[in-house]
Amino acid sequence: MQNPGGATTTRVFDLADERGVLRMSIGVTVLVASLGVAFGLASGSYSIVFDGVYSLVDAGMSGLSLVVVNLITAFTTSKQVSRKLRERFSMGLWHLEPMVLGLNAMLLMGVAGYALVNAIGSLLQGGRHLEFDLAIIYAVVTLAVCATTAIVEARANRRIGSAFLRLDVRGWIMSGGITAALLIAFLVGYAVQGTPWQWISPYIDPAVLAVVCVIIIPLPISTARQALADIFLLTPVELMQHVDDVARGFVEKYGFVTYRAYAARVGRSREIELYFIVPADAPARPIAEWDALRDEIGAAIGNDGPHRWLTVVFTSDLAWAE
Repeated sequence: MQNPGGATTTRVFDLADERGVLRMSIGVTVLVASLGVAFGLASGSYSIVFDGVYSLVDAGMSGLSLVVVNLITAFTTSKQVSRKLRERFSMGLWHLEPMVLGLNAMLLMGVAGYALVNAIGSLLQGGRHLEFDLAIIYAVVTLAVCATTAIVEARANRRIGSAFLRLDVRGWIMSGGITAALLIAFLVGYAVQGTPWQWISPYIDPAVLAVVCVIIIPLPISTARQALADIFLLTPVELMQHVDDVARGFVEKYGFVTYRAYAARVGRSREIELYFIVPADAPARPIAEWDALRDEIGAAIGNDGPHRWLTVVFTSDLAWAE
């Protein structure tokens, strides 16, 4: 007999589904964050506390990402979406994705920037003492968790292809890099105890925190840039080139006068509008024939899924296309 509880757990953390992977990531992140805060306070390490706080911010944003993914998926599949929500967002909910990605990137950079300022202040005040044995235990355990989670999530995203998961994998890699740097620093600090080099031990924790912050602050910039491009509806060059090639081919094939094309990427969606200018004296066609042309154009554009918004218009008046 199959265990209903086990089946439910499997569905909740389904690694073949974007939402299941995000749930898994959130659960592990909360665990790592709790370890970071607890070990950081116990050992007196601000760098470990930062690692825990950084993970908490990441977990919060992963939770928000999960909400957005659920909304987008429900909206595009017409499942569990209230009539009022569909009426208020008749153009879809794809715009929420770049907003969340941009907010995530800005928050991560902000947290790291604040930690950098604190680390510099601590260095100027003579550093701080910490329990290196506890710090080493934390770093070893956390590094193993981060590496395992990043590998599992990256493999799952090869099939899913989610921007949210790509950012989350990058976050786990960043967290693993932070922890690896901490581990090396803590091992050095432990090794110099009782030696003439012991005077450097108070500076190890703030110094490694400052270095880590300098390294990770620029990492989310590309995500923030892409999110802003989507929010401002900047047209991707590759997408526009493909749409232009398809439209020119149909103009030549069916003897249209010209065309106008508009395209944008909003999160995972591709929004395309095509206006074909038909000669005013062209022979009349049945509606079914125009619809068949639209189907042909849609097939040539490709990516006919729930995240493609394609509008094809035929008109003899160029003013309707501009």
